[in-house]
Amino acid sequence: MNKTSPKLILPRLSLTRQIAVIGGGAIGSATAWQLASHGHEVDLIDPLLDEPINRSGTLNGTTASLGILMGHVFRKASGRGWRLRRRSMELWQEWLVMLNSTENPLKLETPLVQLASSEKEASLMKKLSKDRKALGLELLHPNTTIQNDRVWPENSYGGLISHQDGRLNPLQLQKCLLNTLDTYNVQKLPSEVIHLERGLTTSKQPWLLHLSNGKTLAKEIIIICAALGSEALLKPLGHNIPLTPVLGQVLNLKLPTNNENWSGWPAVLNSEGVNLIPNGRNHMLMGATLEPGICPKTKTLEQMKRMNGNAPNWLQKAKVIEQWSGLRGRPTERPSPVLKKLETGLIVATGHYRNGILLAPASAEWVVEEVAKEE
Repeated sequence: MNKTSPKLILPRLSLTRQIAVIGGGAIGSATAWQLASHGHEVDLIDPLLDEPINRSGTLNGTTASLGILMGHVFRKASGRGWRLRRRSMELWQEWLVMLNSTENPLKLETPLVQLASSEKEASLMKKLSKDRKALGLELLHPNTTIQNDRVWPENSYGGLISHQDGRLNPLQLQKCLLNTLDTYNVQKLPSEVIHLERGLTTSKQPWLLHLSNGKTLAKEIIIICAALGSEALLKPLGHNIPLTPVLGQVLNLKLPTNNENWSGWPAVLNSEGVNLIPNGRNHMLMGATLEPGICPKTKTLEQMKRMNGNAPNWLQKAKVIEQWSGLRGRPTERPSPVLKKLETGLIVATGHYRNGILLAPASAEWVVEEVAKEE
């Protein structure tokens, strides 16, 4: 952690608990950090913790993510989903100060622009820009273009500019979180939890975690942040939280242009349901699709690259230099995410679907509050 960065002082709880967090993505790592910062002894368990990052094939969680934060452009103005987004966007301002370091710089890249695809959508965006002006939303007028050879996709209906939404580099975020865990002495265990078992109810460590390395851990509290892996751990305990896999594909494109920078482009441009993210000189990330199941479809990828026929010429000529797909867990019987205490010492924070990085702060805060109630 950068020693020159101000550090938020968090109140310590009166009782230290021995806690295992299952799942080492953004949600699990952030949760482990926050629990440790409140004085708890925390183990973070994930078989990929010591694996090098390799963005190819079909991936899970943070590694596959684009890191987009669509907090203030959320259409609903009430309910749990809106409250979680608002709280996370507030917390991210504090978290970035604490996580950023010279060795691992981390910042929120802004703004985020959404283009309307119809008159009806444009009308809704116009109202939203007025209602949330104080949150950095601004109306984008129709036919806005950039005066260079990287013109935007057609935007005859206008759209929204969100000056406080944008993108965090997910790989940098994960590095920052894991480094911070070392500062708080969180034990990182690169193993898989095979199954969970209830121990003696009279014990101070009533949960047993059986690991793939043959070891068994005894803990007071278990936090499950394992996305699609959560369901298999919970079913033998009598808890049914079904999650459906939804696949998204991403392309890293090299563009046939030679501009020195991306001046005039937002950090994220969303058009036709596709996100376009500048990724260094003459490179752009493009994603993501929404496909049921676990197998990426070539036809869907081709449709995404054409943006339903709305892709500008320079984008159609871009060369694919890297591609991967990611699996997200979407709850099938309840809204996303699943934040629930199932029984004494068993808490789930999973099923964040496409908003894991966005909602990591609010989710972690909720878990800390639930653990406090265990006392």
